[in-house]
Amino acid sequence: MNPSMGVVIPTRGDRPDSLAAAVAGVLDQAYGRRLQVVVVVDAPDVSVEQVAGQLGSVISSPRGSVRILPNRQRPGLPGARNSGIAALETELVAFCDDDDLWLPGKLASQAAALAEEPEADFASCAIEVEYGARRVARLAGTARVTREHLTRSRMMMVHSSTFLFRRGSIWVDESAPGGQNEDWDLALRAAWRHPIVHVDRPLVRVRWGASQYVTKWADRIAGLDWMLARHPELAADARGAARIYGQLAFSHAALGHRREAARWALRAFAARRGEPRAAVALAVAGRLISASAVLSLLNARGHGI
Repeated sequence: MNPSMGVVIPTRGDRPDSLAAAVAGVLDQAYGRRLQVVVVVDAPDVSVEQVAGQLGSVISSPRGSVRILPNRQRPGLPGARNSGIAALETELVAFCDDDDLWLPGKLASQAAALAEEPEADFASCAIEVEYGARRVARLAGTARVTREHLTRSRMMMVHSSTFLFRRGSIWVDESAPGGQNEDWDLALRAAWRHPIVHVDRPLVRVRWGASQYVTKWADRIAGLDWMLARHPELAADARGAARIYGQLAFSHAALGHRREAARWALRAFAARRGEPRAAVALAVAGRLISASAVLSLLNARGHGI
């Protein structure tokens, strides 16, 4: 028999259609056991009753139960996820964002892969990025994601909506500023213990067009600084360090911090000659192109900065 499965879906209640689709995608999974779904409301001005009204008949399914709870931890995405974990008593826990969609076979494939490696605690899968009318598959090219992979690259296909892990094995760090990079931190900590079991098929559709999360530049800067302080190994890998420094340069350039953008771009070039993010950051700082135009071009191809 498959292990019992709980699913945590945080929401601020501001994307009712996407939330309903996310819950339906979870409940449509053919898993062999009833799922326990917890929708965690993380907004002070949105009630549990309002979110229940948004979901309507979606929550009535023979394949699982749906509970709607307030965030009882620190406000923000990390606290909402931890509230969901704490509310579950299942053997396995999975995450899904309220603007993403699980595709058929997601849970069963990951649970089977995890069962084949009992010493592993954590599983992920590839994703399909949806941006406007375009959909781009992002694969990892491996069945095991190691700490070396996650140090050198963010491995964006190891996305929070793909996470599945043994309950009690790991918690989200609620100190992540603005909730930025808490998923990367979680994956890194999991990979330090044992390589992440990865199903390299796009079993989650990640919808980039529905969120402005990526353009909160001050939060992105704070989140990258937090990761560098929390994981010194990130700065020890030249390619990984150059990537982060280039992202910092770009974020400062997007805010109009030209001097800081130039400083981080130089650090990126010192770590890795020809780091493309640094060059793009200098172009944004020099007002040759806007940050939003760069993101639109990259996102349409399934990539971020």
